[in-house]
Amino acid sequence: MSTTPVEPKDPRDRGPKPEYPQDKIAPPGTEAEMTPTADHGEDTYVGSGQLRDRVALITGGDSGIGRAVAIAFAREGADVVISYLSEEKDAQDTARFVTDAGRRALAIPGDISDEAHCRQLVQRTVDEFGRIDLLVNNAAFQRTYGGIDEIPSEEWDYTFRTNIYAMFYLCKAALPHMKPGAAIINTSSIQSYQPSSSLLAYATTKGAVTNFTKALAEEVAEKGIRVNAVAPGPIWTPLIPSTMPEEKVKNFGKDTPLGRAGQPAELAPVYVLLASQAASYITAQIYGVTGGRPLI
Repeated sequence: MSTTPVEPKDPRDRGPKPEYPQDKIAPPGTEAEMTPTADHGEDTYVGSGQLRDRVALITGGDSGIGRAVAIAFAREGADVVISYLSEEKDAQDTARFVTDAGRRALAIPGDISDEAHCRQLVQRTVDEFGRIDLLVNNAAFQRTYGGIDEIPSEEWDYTFRTNIYAMFYLCKAALPHMKPGAAIINTSSIQSYQPSSSLLAYATTKGAVTNFTKALAEEVAEKGIRVNAVAPGPIWTPLIPSTMPEEKVKNFGKDTPLGRAGQPAELAPVYVLLASQAASYITAQIYGVTGGRPLI
């Protein structure tokens, strides 16, 4: 049988380029407020059964990178639990993409900075689906400031509780339920390697995520569980226009070699790889998806 080859596309043209006609929006922001609309793979991602009948818990699964991962996981055959803070419409929209793929979805609101809520997330996943195979620690809190003197101490604490404490809480709760072949995937950031002074709290937590990933991977390898992280560069999600100055938003990603912001859909295949058996010899690694900016 002959097939027509798919012509590769120029990666510089894979998504919209700056300047972006985006207005400032209130945090945490929603997908409906994004201009241009973000691409989560809704119309393009095609699965091949790589995660058939696995169960995934994804924090921040309502929008942005988390939504793209939820769509991809479902189309690869996984049931998906979507953890989100309060963005009800975005969460339900993501859940519909999961069920449209023929898989089960469960959307659970709540603040992952609270340890009790993290334990409940894991327990509800196990109660509903009987297992947990994949944990994607993706949710994050970010704010921009002109200097350390402007950062409220309470917000510094909340950033750590959301971005790194929650990861600890969730891994601690999930690991007793995870069997050999399970995987944990954390979302780090290029900020872990090239920190911006305006994102001091966020960048510091992402450095912690990178080290947490490597250390935990060493611990749980003897249980047959893999732990890796994805380090995004500038990705077009609601977090950007809701937390960054308008001028930076309009030119977001312009300084990358590819000259644009990345789309959430461009990260999802990396999460799929790290969740799948194709990555059986990959653990303690950080995968950059940065538009060409090096992780150094």
